[in-house]
Amino acid sequence: MPTISTRVPEDLEAELEAYLDEERLDRSTAVRKLLSEGLEAWRRERALERFADGEITLTKAAELADVSVWEFARLAEDADVAWVSGDHLEADLDEL
Repeated sequence: MPTISTRVPEDLEAELEAYLDEERLDRSTAVRKLLSEGLEAWRRERALERFADGEITLTKAAELADVSVWEFARLAEDADVAWVSGDHLEADLDEL
Protein backbone atom coordinates (compact mmCIF):
# COMPACT_ATOMS: atom_id res chain seq x y z
CA MET A 1 0.00 0.00 0.00
CA PRO A 2 1.49 3.39 -0.98
CA THR A 3 2.13 6.05 1.64
CA ILE A 4 0.80 9.60 1.40
CA SER A 5 2.31 12.31 3.53
CA THR A 6 0.92 15.82 3.95
CA ARG A 7 1.13 18.87 6.15
CA VAL A 8 -2.09 20.17 7.67
CA PRO A 9 -2.97 23.39 9.47
CA GLU A 10 -3.19 23.20 13.25
CA ASP A 11 -6.97 23.62 13.25
CA LEU A 12 -7.39 20.55 11.01
CA GLU A 13 -5.02 18.58 13.20
CA ALA A 14 -7.10 19.50 16.25
CA GLU A 15 -10.27 18.36 14.47
CA LEU A 16 -8.55 15.14 13.44
CA GLU A 17 -7.52 14.49 17.03
CA ALA A 18 -11.11 15.02 18.18
CA TYR A 19 -12.29 12.63 15.45
CA LEU A 20 -9.71 10.03 16.53
CA ASP A 21 -10.92 10.21 20.12
CA GLU A 22 -14.60 10.09 19.27
CA GLU A 23 -14.34 7.30 16.68
CA ARG A 24 -11.66 5.41 18.64
CA LEU A 25 -9.46 5.03 15.58
CA ASP A 26 -5.73 5.20 15.06
CA ARG A 27 -4.46 8.07 12.92
CA SER A 28 -3.81 6.01 9.75
CA THR A 29 -7.20 4.31 9.81
CA ALA A 30 -8.98 7.61 10.44
CA VAL A 31 -7.19 9.40 7.60
CA ARG A 32 -7.92 6.51 5.20
CA LYS A 33 -11.59 6.55 6.24
CA LEU A 34 -11.93 10.32 5.84
CA LEU A 35 -10.12 10.26 2.49
CA SER A 36 -12.35 7.45 1.25
CA GLU A 37 -15.52 9.26 2.37
CA GLY A 38 -14.34 12.51 0.79
CA LEU A 39 -13.56 10.85 -2.54
CA GLU A 40 -16.90 9.04 -2.46
CA ALA A 41 -18.70 12.36 -2.00
CA TRP A 42 -16.60 13.94 -4.76
CA ARG A 43 -17.46 11.10 -7.19
CA ARG A 44 -21.17 11.54 -6.48
CA GLU A 45 -21.03 15.33 -6.84
CA ARG A 46 -19.11 15.08 -10.10
CA ALA A 47 -21.52 12.48 -11.49
CA LEU A 48 -24.49 14.69 -10.52
CA GLU A 49 -22.89 17.70 -12.23
CA ARG A 50 -22.17 15.79 -15.43
CA PHE A 51 -25.65 14.25 -15.42
CA ALA A 52 -27.31 17.62 -14.83
CA ASP A 53 -25.29 19.14 -17.69
CA GLY A 54 -26.48 16.36 -20.00
CA GLU A 55 -22.94 15.05 -20.55
CA ILE A 56 -23.77 11.53 -19.39
CA THR A 57 -26.77 9.25 -18.98
CA LEU A 58 -28.34 8.23 -15.70
CA THR A 59 -26.78 4.79 -16.00
CA LYS A 60 -23.30 6.17 -16.69
CA ALA A 61 -23.67 8.68 -13.84
CA ALA A 62 -24.61 5.87 -11.44
CA GLU A 63 -21.58 3.92 -12.62
CA LEU A 64 -19.26 6.92 -12.08
CA ALA A 65 -20.77 7.55 -8.64
CA ASP A 66 -20.32 3.84 -7.83
CA VAL A 67 -23.96 3.41 -6.78
CA SER A 68 -26.97 1.60 -8.21
CA VAL A 69 -29.15 3.35 -10.77
CA TRP A 70 -31.92 3.57 -8.17
CA GLU A 71 -29.59 5.10 -5.59
CA PHE A 72 -28.36 7.63 -8.14
CA ALA A 73 -31.97 8.45 -9.04
CA ARG A 74 -32.56 9.28 -5.36
CA LEU A 75 -29.39 11.41 -5.28
CA ALA A 76 -30.54 13.28 -8.40
CA GLU A 77 -33.98 13.84 -6.89
CA ASP A 78 -32.47 15.08 -3.61
CA ALA A 79 -30.21 17.44 -5.59
CA ASP A 80 -33.25 18.64 -7.59
CA VAL A 81 -31.63 17.60 -10.88
CA ALA A 82 -34.06 17.58 -13.82
CA TRP A 83 -34.48 14.16 -15.42
CA VAL A 84 -35.62 15.28 -18.83
CA SER A 85 -34.72 18.16 -21.05
CA GLY A 86 -37.21 20.89 -21.83
CA ASP A 87 -37.26 19.77 -25.47
CA HIS A 88 -38.41 16.29 -24.54
CA LEU A 89 -40.98 17.63 -22.12
CA GLU A 90 -42.42 20.03 -24.70
CA ALA A 91 -42.62 17.27 -27.30
CA ASP A 92 -44.43 14.99 -24.83
CA LEU A 93 -46.88 17.77 -23.91
CA ASP A 94 -47.55 18.51 -27.60
CA GLU A 95 -48.52 14.89 -28.13
CA LEU A 96 -51.16 15.13 -25.41
